[in-house]
Amino acid sequence: MTKSELIESLARKQMQLGNKDVELAVKTLLELMAYTLSTGRRIEIRGFGSFSLHY
Repeated sequence: MTKSELIESLARKQMQLGNKDVELAVKTLLELMAYTLSTGRRIEIRGFGSFSLHY
């Protein structure tokens, strides 16, 4: 699933939110995740998985 597909899918499921609001939320989340990983920290989303960089 691409970022665009994720945004479209979320917008369809959350019809009370505008497409731009969903797009902003997804972009903000991904930017925060990328920043967190770039600082060497690990991300854990319980019930989903964890993310970390391995060099």
